Amino acid sequence: MAIEKTYAEINEKIKSGKAVVLTAEEVISLVEEKGITEAARSVDVVTTGTFGAMCSSGVFLNFGHSKPRIRMQKVWLNGVPAYTGIAAVDAYLGATELPEDDPCNNNYPGEFRYGGGHVIQDLVARKQVKLEAVSYGTDCYPRKELETFLTLDDLNEATLFNPRNAYQNYNCAVNLSGRTIYTYMGMLKPNLGNAHYSSAGQLSPLLNDPYFLTIGIGTRIFLGGGVGYVAWNGTQHFPGIQQDSAGKSYGPAGGTLSVIGDLKQMKPNWLVGTSFLGYGATLSVGLGIPIPILNEEVMRCVSVTDRDLYAPIVDYSEAYGQRIPGNLGFASYAELKSGRINLNGREIPTAPLSSYPKAREVAGILKNWIQKGEFLLTEPVKLLPSYKDEIASRTLEIKGI
Repeated sequence: MAIEKTYAEINEKIKSGKAVVLTAEEVISLVEEKGITEAARSVDVVTTGTFGAMCSSGVFLNFGHSKPRIRMQKVWLNGVPAYTGIAAVDAYLGATELPEDDPCNNNYPGEFRYGGGHVIQDLVARKQVKLEAVSYGTDCYPRKELETFLTLDDLNEATLFNPRNAYQNYNCAVNLSGRTIYTYMGMLKPNLGNAHYSSAGQLSPLLNDPYFLTIGIGTRIFLGGGVGYVAWNGTQHFPGIQQDSAGKSYGPAGGTLSVIGDLKQMKPNWLVGTSFLGYGATLSVGLGIPIPILNEEVMRCVSVTDRDLYAPIVDYSEAYGQRIPGNLGFASYAELKSGRINLNGREIPTAPLSSYPKAREVAGILKNWIQKGEFLLTEPVKLLPSYKDEIASRTLEIKGI
């Protein structure tokens, strides 16, 4: 008999304290022991987690009105510019924005001092942040300058809104050139001197729901240490299956999420300002998604292991952007996490840019919230576009429907 559960049924079990919740790491051994069918019957929710740099992140801020009022034309927070073309006292601060006098603006290769991601972390940590604003002045907003200090609690609203987070899968970065290069994937040594990757692998949210069977608009998630929601698919959302030149499949690739949440209930250890030597600033984000085990297909997806998941190996030197992902091959996350991969007959040391221990912690916190009945699941208003949708539409087109 087919196993079919509903969100309502699972939430009732959560409320009564009877839900069986495992992390995506824990469920692997259960499936290996009891099989997909029995695991799907006994488990209600599987939690996932990731923690790493997510550049497409930022916050909408509403500062409230000063006396006299000002229409903020330009705004700086601790010297970092924020975008103000929204309304009089609204601004959006991007995680990768840098001070106008930062050395990077003169192509200085040194480590950058401070950026938008660091401001966001300071706000969440309840530190004082310097606000500077200028305006051309209007009849209704006569003030032309403002300089003050504020904390997160002084703001009317502070909404974390990240247009692209939780990349489904990402490159394994290498450098084929003869010089050291500085990238958003870290410092890459010449002549295949090292390899960097950035994913939690078997714990990663979108690798555990590769076809978006449960994740969609309105899905409640762990975001930055608090509760957030999936708002839409992320920018550059290209769900698909990776293939090599021979047509061999290497699993899911490019889904992304746009997420939103109240910054005031988040925590600074899960929103961390981060700098990359010779590249710039960003924000490292803790994000976790609960996956309801609605049926055996969902259980099959969440039982994936690092042995089954592959990252495309990409050269980040001069030809980056012109090369096809995977043109140098693919490496499993089991290989990457072992500390070495083999490429072109060489053994190359690997290192992660994301934190697997913190990803495990995110999944564990989310599991604990659910077990305590503090976190219920939300059924998506609409599921996100998936690879299977694309295949179905192609099938309809081929059939002439």
